[in-house]
Amino acid sequence: MAVANLAEETQLVTFKLGNEEYGVDIMQVQEIIRLTNIVKVPNAPHFVEGVIDLRSRVIPIIDLRKRFGIPECGKTGSSRIVVVNMNDTTVGLIVDSVSEVIRIPVKALEPLPEIATSVDSRFLRGIARVEDRLIILIDLACVLSRDESSALEMLESSTHKGEG
Repeated sequence: MAVANLAEETQLVTFKLGNEEYGVDIMQVQEIIRLTNIVKVPNAPHFVEGVIDLRSRVIPIIDLRKRFGIPECGKTGSSRIVVVNMNDTTVGLIVDSVSEVIRIPVKALEPLPEIATSVDSRFLRGIARVEDRLIILIDLACVLSRDESSALEMLESSTHKGEG
């Protein structure tokens, strides 16, 4: 079998929210950590759980279930925080569990069909067919509106006041 050209493949970090499997481009993922103490922040959007201190950096934490309007089911030992770069801001995303890192051929990526899904389609960029699985691809650039992204940046910078 011939070795595939890297330009013809993409790598995804896949994770579960409920019964569905989602994926994000590995180039946007910094790390995956266990749930830790999350400090609640007053007046944050409903889907922002709060902030964490990650190696002396304050990181806003978004519960993807809340953001996507998926009913909450409580955190478990499998729940994780996927730390990503989103609109030039480092953000943690709470997911039910992380599945794996996979390489898929670019030709396996398809546009999102016009069907009803449990998640607002503006957050999604397509579907990846991998063997007998369908992985829903999240468009991290669209998970937050410009105003929400600015609010998170202000939240992140306000927690740094008095340092230095």
